[in-house]
Amino acid sequence: MPIYEYRCRACEDKFAHLHRRADEPAPACPSCGAAAPRKLFSVFSASIAVKTPSCSLGKCPSGGSCKTGGCPLG
Repeated sequence: MPIYEYRCRACEDKFAHLHRRADEPAPACPSCGAAAPRKLFSVFSASIAVKTPSCSLGKCPSGGSCKTGGCPLG
């Protein structure tokens, strides 16, 4: 179920709406009740997991001291 962002053409209020179906019409503005809000371009964010390098040789890539247990990566 996608969430779309809208801006009201009458009062300029910005709001989000969760659409339960793909063919669902745009909702009325929750602030003033005006119909036909403008759909906004939404930006999304994605992240990936990154493994840090191993410090088992005592040569920490971050410059920390792995042998003394002070490695900031571990």
